[in-house]
Amino acid sequence: MTRGMPIPETVTLHIPFRVVKRGGRKEMQLPDSAAQPRRTDNTLVKALARAFRWKRMLESSEYPTVAELAERKRIASSYMTRVLSLTLLAPDIVEAILDGKQGPNVTLGSVLRPFPLDWSGQLDAVGAASSNQDDKPVLSSRGSIGY
Repeated sequence: MTRGMPIPETVTLHIPFRVVKRGGRKEMQLPDSAAQPRRTDNTLVKALARAFRWKRMLESSEYPTVAELAERKRIASSYMTRVLSLTLLAPDIVEAILDGKQGPNVTLGSVLRPFPLDWSGQLDAVGAASSNQDDKPVLSSRGSIGY
């Protein structure tokens, strides 16, 4: 607008986005070309924290078996075993999840599915790429952990 032009009463903005379900919530997802702020997935972070806490409880012999720990926590032992598998994730993947850089396809459901045990295979499964800024892996939205 230039000086002397009347100010319009209505301004229309077109912002392309789509609504996706993530962790039981609806979330707006902007196109890949738009800069997106880092957001940690609280569901994933909570599952990681539980997994490492349960692992510590088992290693300290506080509970001798997964079945006893699951019974004490009133959780199905099969679910506890799947959550405990998160302790086998590559440190780069765990760090990306904690920093909110894991990409939209890396969800709790995708990381609870079977994944490769070797760390390089895990990084390939999630489609890791190097960041230009600090050379730490940033997990792209192209892949998810699993086969």
